[in-house]
Amino acid sequence: MRYYPAAIAAFQLVILSALIIAPRCANYEDVFGRSGIYFTDADCYARMTRARICAEHPGTILRHHDFENFPAGTTPHTTAPFDYLIVALSLLLKPLTSQDLDLAGAIVSPLLALLGGWFLWWWGRRMNFRYRWSMLILYAISPILVHGTELGRPDHQSLLITFILIGICAEWSLHNATATAAPATRNWSIVSGAAWALALWVSFYEPLIILLLVIGIGLTRNRKFFSSNRRAGSFVFLAILAIALLIERRIPFFAIVGSNPVFQNWSQTVGELAHVSPINRIWFLWAGYLIVIAPALIWIAIGKNCRTHTFIIVLLVATFALTIWQARWSYFFVLIFVISLPSVTEAFQTRAIAWAAFAVSILPVLQYWDARLWPDESEIARRIEVRNESAQLRDLARSIRSDQRAPFLAPWWLSPAIAYWSGQPGVAGSSHESLQGIADSARFFLSEQPGAAREILLKHETTWVFAYDSDRLIQNSAGLLGVAVPERPLARVLDRSPARAAAFLVLSGQNGAGKLFRFVDKL
Repeated sequence: MRYYPAAIAAFQLVILSALIIAPRCANYEDVFGRSGIYFTDADCYARMTRARICAEHPGTILRHHDFENFPAGTTPHTTAPFDYLIVALSLLLKPLTSQDLDLAGAIVSPLLALLGGWFLWWWGRRMNFRYRWSMLILYAISPILVHGTELGRPDHQSLLITFILIGICAEWSLHNATATAAPATRNWSIVSGAAWALALWVSFYEPLIILLLVIGIGLTRNRKFFSSNRRAGSFVFLAILAIALLIERRIPFFAIVGSNPVFQNWSQTVGELAHVSPINRIWFLWAGYLIVIAPALIWIAIGKNCRTHTFIIVLLVATFALTIWQARWSYFFVLIFVISLPSVTEAFQTRAIAWAAFAVSILPVLQYWDARLWPDESEIARRIEVRNESAQLRDLARSIRSDQRAPFLAPWWLSPAIAYWSGQPGVAGSSHESLQGIADSARFFLSEQPGAAREILLKHETTWVFAYDSDRLIQNSAGLLGVAVPERPLARVLDRSPARAAAFLVLSGQNGAGKLFRFVDKL
């Protein structure tokens, strides 16, 4: 009988692990293609290029990218921890596959989600939450949390989600110990300090704002917020930040680019920078119907002296407002909503009502997964088309691999993938630091004068040009630059009548994804 609790715990972990991994691997056919491993968006390929450089040159700390916005390059905000997490995982996978780095990049985010889920399960048991499985289920299947940690998405957001999850839970435990007149444990202080410091090392944006809110609320409610109970955590926090500064050797900064019209137009193409209307149905897909009555439930929970702390309520309100401003905050709003869910549902009078309300609440989430897992014929056809195009583009990119540097110009949203597959630097990129190269690539494809196009190629020391579907390329380029579509843009000539291209562009390869031209007249 003494093994019974352990068996129950093991069974729960198995069920939770399946709930976490299954939705995050729903896109496995898109990631594991016939000619290799693919990633879900352009930024992921940029991250994997960083990881490959670190794997080839151990100890390298990348403070400058020369593989995008060539030849000027960029000074990115990305830092070393996620690069070397991918590299470390690839070393473990090396005995199992020849594509160890690609496989590590593909599975690193689901593994982080799994670790976060295990921690949340352990913390919920420790807090003795009655409805902790509502928290665990929504964590496992919320589409926005799945998107941030899905298969084939090696993005630092997955690491941030894990660190901020641990940091908020640790803060809750510390607040709970203070509220009950129990001594705050040294271990929770250390966990909190380490989690927040590591999160800041990964990114000096979202974690900093959330941490400042946590500290501000703590100081408002308790002037002895930084008491002796937090000294160990404060020391760990400062020590990790000091190590980060010594390794990165740079001070985080925020570039002011909002007044740039090209940035304004480019930002409209980036989903994470979009505004989210408060009445948009997507909130239900992310968090379920309970999000509508959450304020009332929180009010009732406070009246019943349930364990919903003030700092959680403030974080919910703040991240909700920030998500309305920028969709990238949705990861953290839903994460905080998930953490608060067990205490919020304690406002219901009975267990049956609480679980019935939760079951009804997640219907929109389940409907989303129904459409995602069992798509209709048109969606299946679209996915197959995207997979085929990615494979063909990869073949075209590999054809320019060389020991010699041979920069290329391509549509900006394809450039990071081509750079990763070819090993060559690109004129454009996917980040705002690459705006100059992005704008020049758009001007090239819209150009009607061969001389102007040639000057752009010379400026960026270009050797190769990738032509793509001209309709999409022209529309995106004109929208980016805020200009009307010209009558005879170069993109249409390269795509539909390559034989009529300027003499300095020689067709060197083509397939269903696009055409490859070599720039031959550089004098």
